[in-house]
Amino acid sequence: MMDADGLSLDQLEKFKRDGFLVIDGFFSVEEVEQMRQAMHKIVEEMNLDEHPKSIFTTDESQTKFRDDYFMTSGDKIRFFFEQGAFSDKGELITDKHKAINKVGHALHAWNPVFKQVTFDKRIQNDCNFFLTSQQPGIGGEVTPHRDSTFLYTDPPSALGLWIPLEDCTLENGCLQFVPSSQNDGIERRFIRNPEAGGPLTSFIGPLVEDDDGREYIPQFTRKGCLVLIHGTVLHKSAPNKSEKSRHAYTFHIIEQENTEWSKQNW
Repeated sequence: MMDADGLSLDQLEKFKRDGFLVIDGFFSVEEVEQMRQAMHKIVEEMNLDEHPKSIFTTDESQTKFRDDYFMTSGDKIRFFFEQGAFSDKGELITDKHKAINKVGHALHAWNPVFKQVTFDKRIQNDCNFFLTSQQPGIGGEVTPHRDSTFLYTDPPSALGLWIPLEDCTLENGCLQFVPSSQNDGIERRFIRNPEAGGPLTSFIGPLVEDDDGREYIPQFTRKGCLVLIHGTVLHKSAPNKSEKSRHAYTFHIIEQENTEWSKQNW
């Protein structure tokens, strides 16, 4: 647990060494259940006809999520679906609660439950937030990536905070990390495409085969823990092919002092 002054010296040293840290029991059972119920209500009240079938992925070979619906979602609650949620005809083939990959990016602004969690006195800063899901049976793979590729500051300062709302194992797509890979730095970035007439976003920098020969260490986490993720540490999660979902609330904070948020960021 973090004490009133924040991380212990041992926790801080582990985070600096590995690039991630799991803090068990950070949120209470009641807080986790409130988040679960709040998200269920948000999805239940969603009218599918009012939202495009926008699919979210971190895979560079897929571009379906890089559309105007995604790019203008920073101050709204919007819905992004699993790749296996629709038929070839664009028809939903599963319950909508099981079709959602991500809801974002302004839960902290518009939903009182997530606002309370986000601006808890234990976690306060200027943030970018969203809720992610790994749905049972169709939960998509989160390919190897570094958060600062998508949330770049100079110098890099992004910190991810990941809160599982359910227990996470290999079977339902737990997080996996390459310890100490935060020392690699950031060479590739996801930016607004300056070229007119093309995709709204693009990548710049050398394409590194991040998964080549790397050993990923899975992190089995209990619901209600807090996972701190260094912005440049390499991490992923496998597809969820089990019968159990893997929902999580996650947000990112950046350092404001002596850093610059890239104007090229999405």
